[in-house]
Amino acid sequence: MKKSSISLTLSLCLLALFLGACRRDLGTAQGVVEEFVDQHYVHINLQKAREYAVGLALEKINEEIRLTSGQTIDAATRKPRVHYRLLEKKNGEQRASFIYEGTIQAEDAPEFSRRWLILARKEGDQWRVANFTEYD
Repeated sequence: MKKSSISLTLSLCLLALFLGACRRDLGTAQGVVEEFVDQHYVHINLQKAREYAVGLALEKINEEIRLTSGQTIDAATRKPRVHYRLLEKKNGEQRASFIYEGTIQAEDAPEFSRRWLILARKEGDQWRVANFTEYD
């Protein structure tokens, strides 16, 4: 094998390994909760966030969808930049809770922070977001 071929193969293997490591484990409570947070708060994709919700969380997402119907959120929409970090987690066999701090940066507005309490529960063999609350 040529040196450039080996180098390319190695680079592709490393890239695949890196991308695989970056994927969230949706078989865990934290993985599902962080995917929900990404879809709901970061990407503002309520339809996708709904896929990870049950119970009261699902009712809240459905209400948000109803309230925002007719409002197009697409590539042209000026979305805020949202970053978050995990502050606290409590894991159980069937239930888990997480507190995140989100930092929101919107164009022409001062940066602000919110905390999100996200509760997850196991539904069969899958974790789902059961409730979420925002506070200062």
